[in-house]
Amino acid sequence: MFWRKTRAAIERFHPVHQGLVWQRTASATLPPAEWNALVGSLARHADTVKRRKWRLPDRTVTVLVPLLRVLCEDVAPDGAIGVTADLRGPRVPGKAGPSRKLPVRRPVRSITEWFAIDPWLAVRAELRDGSVLDLTVTDRVRYRRVHKVNPRGKHKTKTKTKTVQRITARRTLQPGQDVRRPDTPPPPWITVRVKSAKRTVVGATMKLGPAPAEVDQVQWILAVATEPFRWTPPAATVRRTA
Repeated sequence: MFWRKTRAAIERFHPVHQGLVWQRTASATLPPAEWNALVGSLARHADTVKRRKWRLPDRTVTVLVPLLRVLCEDVAPDGAIGVTADLRGPRVPGKAGPSRKLPVRRPVRSITEWFAIDPWLAVRAELRDGSVLDLTVTDRVRYRRVHKVNPRGKHKTKTKTKTVQRITARRTLQPGQDVRRPDTPPPPWITVRVKSAKRTVVGATMKLGPAPAEVDQVQWILAVATEPFRWTPPAATVRRTA
């Protein structure tokens, strides 16, 4: 009986909220007011839903919710934020590439290696100053399955993983918006590229290996997202009045 009430409560959630519960994915473009309402609903999810199978994916609370709160402050009320999140993890079908055998020496009998590419977050935000910010986060996971036989003839198989995370931020400026090299260079772990065209694009990329802990990921994402803003004069980043 209790689970029926919980299921009914979930079915009253926003469709994006329901998607994160049932499919562990989300894709929507909404104004800040609607995102703020959804963020409030996500933050209260644990108070309504106790059953483990219907909990939100961990990255919803540790990454998606705090990131949306920050972006909603920088987007005008009539602007839009688009989010595509795939929080199913790297083990789902379609994300893993082909496997290969590696050379071995006894007592190892075989090593099988394969990689999974997991582009789990993409965000596009129309900012108050007229520029557009695009964020992407992709995990590249290396799997190695090791098969050993000990001196007593006992077989052991163990799978090891190593994850490298790539965070990319691209800020597309308004036509004619100036670019200026900051007084201090970017941190050595962030690569910055400026592409001049009708609308100049300032891009920042960082690779983290091993990938940061769940609770620290949003800090690294914001660190990369902030870098393109250092490459424009202060007057160019002042928020426009909505």
